[in-house]
Amino acid sequence: MTVDFKLPDLGEGIHEAEILSIKVKEGDAVEEDQPLFEVETDKAVVEIPSPYKGTITKIHVDEGKVVTVGSVMISFDVGGSAKAEKSASSTAEKTVNDAGSTSKTAAATKVKEPAEVARPASGNGRAGKIHDPNRPVPAAPAVRQLARELGVDLHSVAGTGPNGRVLKEDVKASATGTISRMASKNHSAPAPVEQEAPAISLQDKYGGAGSATAFDASPMVAQPVELPDFDRFGKTERVPLKSIRRKIAMNMTLSWTHIPHVTHFDEANVTELARLLDKRDSQKERKGPRLTMTACAVKAVVNGLKKYPQFNSSLDEAKGEIVFKHFFNIGVAVATERGLIVPVIQNADQKSILEIAQDLADIAEKTRSGKIELDKLQGGTFTITNIGAIGGTSMVPMVNYPEAAILGMARASQKPIVKNGAIEIGTIMPLALSFDHRLADGAEAAYFVRHVINLLEDPLSLMLD
Repeated sequence: MTVDFKLPDLGEGIHEAEILSIKVKEGDAVEEDQPLFEVETDKAVVEIPSPYKGTITKIHVDEGKVVTVGSVMISFDVGGSAKAEKSASSTAEKTVNDAGSTSKTAAATKVKEPAEVARPASGNGRAGKIHDPNRPVPAAPAVRQLARELGVDLHSVAGTGPNGRVLKEDVKASATGTISRMASKNHSAPAPVEQEAPAISLQDKYGGAGSATAFDASPMVAQPVELPDFDRFGKTERVPLKSIRRKIAMNMTLSWTHIPHVTHFDEANVTELARLLDKRDSQKERKGPRLTMTACAVKAVVNGLKKYPQFNSSLDEAKGEIVFKHFFNIGVAVATERGLIVPVIQNADQKSILEIAQDLADIAEKTRSGKIELDKLQGGTFTITNIGAIGGTSMVPMVNYPEAAILGMARASQKPIVKNGAIEIGTIMPLALSFDHRLADGAEAAYFVRHVINLLEDPLSLMLD
């Protein structure tokens, strides 16, 4: 009996992967869970094991190629074994929850063909197929991105491509009626925010009167432009934009085109905090992880987010609603050879500063080695990026979409300061908060950053929080 194995669903928001290596060849006899491929997604490197025991009859992919979820990768002869079929069925219930080029923690998920139902021709004369909402929709990554930007559910789109594949034209046709309805409605502006106003609910503060409506305009996204012929001026080299670098480019474009960025700058006098961190770091019999300025910033930020929840939110453009998150997953940007990756410290509000420091050390090491778990790259509510180890006096960080804000930390260095009318030398750390101006105003950003600074300048209050 011959069965096909297709690229499984590798996690939330992952629709394609690059084949880094093929670990078997045609004619090989393989055991269940034996590694077949090593692939790189836009988030991590994943090793895909075999869901079957049998003989490989054909390999349908090549190293270096990019394949989409649901693509046939390899064919097996399982000899009609009922045991093999049962094993495959069992494997299909698993999902990949870890990554790493040498780690054997990724479990392959068998992807079945999406169930399709013929859809009658719509008003524009196009006929296609709608898809089972429990199955992946066949569509290219660019089509999926367009659907997200236009707020279109791919399962409701009539696919007119081969085998019901959804095309860009299908998404645009489906969005036409939705956008027209959106443009015909009026939305209520959020109530003005007063810093010292009496405590009121988030609904009263941001909801206003009337029913919730969607945004009144479709997103404005820059279209690709054609470059000049650089070969006329000298030698050039073209390299495909793939994997993590491609995902970074997409996310930055998404952030810049959807979020009206504003950046607030300030400085923290961390003289006392830096002295305490240096003293602890110099202890010969130090217990526990190394405390860093970033770990302290995570603790201070969580405290600030509880008081200013607009910076721990997201704007749902399609529904015209603000999503306030009552959990605190703090992303910390980590520079790697493959690009900037943002692992997440989950439930940071429930952890001590030492536990946060330990988490920071663990996720940084795993991220740089390419072994960070996929679930540690998802669910962030706020991001911190620290360039202090490299240098620089300040920055304008870009919000990590769909979050509402990001805090940038530059190098803490000694500078002359005025204290009690006298000039002293203090350790000053520049901070920069970039935020979504639709969700917060400049005054609120200033209050939030000042709240974080007050905690960093008072180590005792920070440690006792």
